Order: sequence, then structure tokens, then C-alpha cells
Amino acid sequence: MRNFLEEFDVEKENTSQEIFVNDYDAFENKELLDELRNKIIQNLIDNNVLHHGSMDDFIHEQIDKTLEGYDLSNIERSYIYNLIDNEINGYGPITDLLSDKNVTEIMVNGINEVYIEVDGHVIKDESVSFINEDHIIRTIQRMIQPLGRTIDTANPMVDAHLKDGSRLNAVIRPLSLKGPVLTIRKFKDELATIDDFLRTGTLTPYMARFLEACVQAKLNIIICGGTGSGKTTLLNVLSAFIHNDERIITIEDAAELRLKQKHVISLETRLVNYEGTGEITIRDLVINSLRMRPDRIIVGEVRGKEAFDMLQAMNTGHTGSLTTMHANSPVDALNRLETMILMAGMEIPIPAIREYIEKAIHLVVNVERLADGKRKVTSICEVVGFDKDTIKLKEIFAFKQKGITDNGEVIGEFVLHKYTPKVYEQIKSRGIDTLKDIFE
Repeated sequence: MRNFLEEFDVEKENTSQEIFVNDYDAFENKELLDELRNKIIQNLIDNNVLHHGSMDDFIHEQIDKTLEGYDLSNIERSYIYNLIDNEINGYGPITDLLSDKNVTEIMVNGINEVYIEVDGHVIKDESVSFINEDHIIRTIQRMIQPLGRTIDTANPMVDAHLKDGSRLNAVIRPLSLKGPVLTIRKFKDELATIDDFLRTGTLTPYMARFLEACVQAKLNIIICGGTGSGKTTLLNVLSAFIHNDERIITIEDAAELRLKQKHVISLETRLVNYEGTGEITIRDLVINSLRMRPDRIIVGEVRGKEAFDMLQAMNTGHTGSLTTMHANSPVDALNRLETMILMAGMEIPIPAIREYIEKAIHLVVNVERLADGKRKVTSICEVVGFDKDTIKLKEIFAFKQKGITDNGEVIGEFVLHKYTPKVYEQIKSRGIDTLKDIFE
């Protein structure tokens, strides 16, 4: 279909995304523009031509007919044309948000409730709205249909990855009581690097060098943190320290890791099919990966029965494994790991499970998104043994928050504890001597 904007006598610079999005609040008759947009879309839906590109002449005629008699400026008319073009050739009201590199997450909570994350801050986007619940569902369907997925009352929840790698989650009635809810975590074209982390103050040079040495020394590392804290991003960054000649098996629910080494095998789970069979779980893939002669096993996120198999692999020579876990602190991460193994139905005494964990895990790295939206590696701990039947952690590095400025920025400092970690000997035994100025 031809671009409607090209047919309108408006300079290209006046039809950019910046004008449509940023100048929306400058329009004096915003309610009228939304009303006209909704009227045109509903008319196209009633005529069953909304997504039929071959009928563009009819669509163009309907737009002109609706706008006839209204005293709109060129920019306002172009704004309307752009919105309709997004409905036909894009993904409706969120089309421009999907292409905006500053937006990292899109959250549609309702018809007039669209939130976005920019630079770690969640704000409501007043310029974006839907006509009704069906409009939201239609937009979701348009996004997941090319993936062979669907959403309806029989399948009211969908979790999928778009072609660009962005992760989409949608829930509709009857599961969502307030109507359709859509969440999109956008895929970043450029991978973060350790230099990016240093530049943004996510960690210190000492911490970066220590983590690099730990990965190269093939220590087993768990990265923990809350939702949106940056666990997967940190996992990607640490994986860059793995030598290029190692055979790496990655296991994920949906492929988000992007390793640059040349010998990488990526495995992805499979959901149950319509017949109720065919499911392949993380645990299935972890067990199978042991037969694939891996040098490293990287599990995108551990959250269930696969925890026992992963620990078993770590304890039987598959060192250098990396994984993430949803937990609020290193202590919470190990407690959750213990619970996961118990949930696996293994008849193993709790002391034996704790001994398993203590022998398998070397480091727990905690990452947080602070109140000002910035992400920090707030703790790097090593597992040192037992203390009254509980696994004991010793903190090596930490970020200590001291306060918050008037403009909401977190004040704090990174701390290197006066402590030589046990893993330092393991690192040196691998011939890595880059940490002498830190611990000696």
C-alpha cells in the first residue's frame, strides 16, 4: 500500500515521528483528533477493509470523507493519516513506540493506559490510546499471527518473541479482569558491553576485572535480581569473557542471549501443543545438553525442577556454568535454589541439598534497578561453607546506598571488603594473575 503521507502536501520534516509523538500535547483539539481517528478506524473495521492493502483507494476516500468540513492544519491532518497508516501497515497506536530506540518497554494496561520505560523510568504516554478492548486484541493478533500464535477466550494468554527479538506477553479476559493487557520488552540492537557498564557506573573497574577472571577461571556463577533489574544483560556481558574455542550450550525458554563465540549451540524450550503433548522443558534440555559434550552450559533462567540437574552438572565436571535467577538478594537466591530442588521431588535430605549447592556454586552476583532507574551490581558474594546448617556467603564487593538527592538520584558508593576470597586461589591456579593489585 502506498504511504498516505506521500500524497499529502506536507514537508517530510514535518511528518517525522518526533512531531507526531512529541507535538501531540501541542495540539489544541486533541480530543477531536482522537475522535476522528477512532471514527475512521471503526468505519474501516465495519467495512472489513482495515488490513486489506489492495483497497487503499477506498481507505483513502474514507479518510478524506471523514475529515471533510473540519478546519485542521496540515500537521494535524498528517497526524491522522499517520495513525491510520500505522493501523494498516504497522501495529496500531504502538507502532511509533516500537521503533523508538529510547523506549525499552511498552505496557498497555487499558484503552487509555499506555506506559513506557525510558532510561529506567516508567511514565504514562498520554499520546497513545486505543478505541476499545477489541482494538487492543486486534493489535496483539496482528503481532503474533506471523509467529503462528493466537489469543482468544480458549487461549487467553500468550508469551512470544517477535521477529526482532522483542518479548511479547499478552493476557485477555477471563484471566485479566480489567481487559487486555499487553507488555513488550524491546530487543536492543546493540549489545551492552563491560565498557558500557563502567561508563554508566553499573560496577567498578575492580569488579569488572574480578568477574572477568572468575568467568575465565570457569567458576560457576548465579546472577540474581528482581524483574527488569538487568540479569540477562549482565549474563550476556559476562559470557563475552568465555574463550572463543569453548563449546557453549545455551538453554532458554525464548532465545535472548546473543553470544559472539563461534562454537555456540542454542536450545529453546517448546510449549505443549493443541493435543496436550510435545512439551520440551528447561529440565529436558539441561539433561540432554550433558550428552552434547559442552565446555560451558548457560541456562537463561533457573526457576524450577531443572535446578537439581544443573547443580548435578556443575558437580560432575561441567564447570564454568552461568545462569540467572529471580531473587532479591544472594541469600534469597540460595534459599530459592534449595526450594527448587525440593520441588523436583528428589528424595534427598536437606543437609545433602545444601552440601550440593555449596560445592556447585562459587559466586552469586546481585543486580538491582535502583529508585532512580539506574542499574547497579549491588553485591558479589562467594559461597564459603556452612553456618549452623545454612549455607554461608561472604561478600567481596558491594554498593552501599547513602541517600537520594532532591531530584531523585540515588547517592552511594561501591565498597571492596578487606577480604581475600577463597576463589582467588582457584583463579590463580588457572594461571590468571590479573588481580594481584586488588587482593594482594
